[in-house]
Amino acid sequence: MTSFNLLSSLTNSYRDRWTSLRAISNTVIEDYAIAFERDPAARNWLEVLLCYPGVQAILFYRVAHWLYKLDLPLVPRFLSHIARFLTGIEIHPGAQIGNRVFIDHGMGIVIGETAVIGDNCLLYQGVTLGGTGKEQGKRHPTLGSNVTVGARATILGNIKVGSNARVGAGAVVVKNVPVNTTVVGIPGRILTRTGI
Repeated sequence: MTSFNLLSSLTNSYRDRWTSLRAISNTVIEDYAIAFERDPAARNWLEVLLCYPGVQAILFYRVAHWLYKLDLPLVPRFLSHIARFLTGIEIHPGAQIGNRVFIDHGMGIVIGETAVIGDNCLLYQGVTLGGTGKEQGKRHPTLGSNVTVGARATILGNIKVGSNARVGAGAVVVKNVPVNTTVVGIPGRILTRTGI
């Protein structure tokens, strides 16, 4: 490889990383703004920044996820560990979280490594998006867009929760949930479907 090709490759690599870092900053602004839309108690920007652990955890996650995608060893996991200590919210840096996700009263939330969360989702305290064992590959749930997950709900395994679905507080979901559905109970069962 000539020095010109090497330089060009490095330049493109850094340009791509800079572009992704700029995209993260735009996403962080959206993540911050959603607090004012979702929580009527949000009064000013400083209060949200200092006193909303869900916003803080998402901010830590965005940085840790960026580092995780760079294949850095240890640093992303350690950053998520610090975030868990400070906020009580555990988000693996390998998880994929969409834009404008809001974590309300987030203490005790656990989001596993292969979990996927769509845009505009709302998670309340104690939610678990976990695996069911020691499977390899995709082993955590996928939430569509505009999903609301109530307090202490548990969603386990490589299942899909469709867009616009609601999972009731305390529900345990181990099967796929169709779009526009409300699921409650242990095990989770469909209570209502809208938009049919």
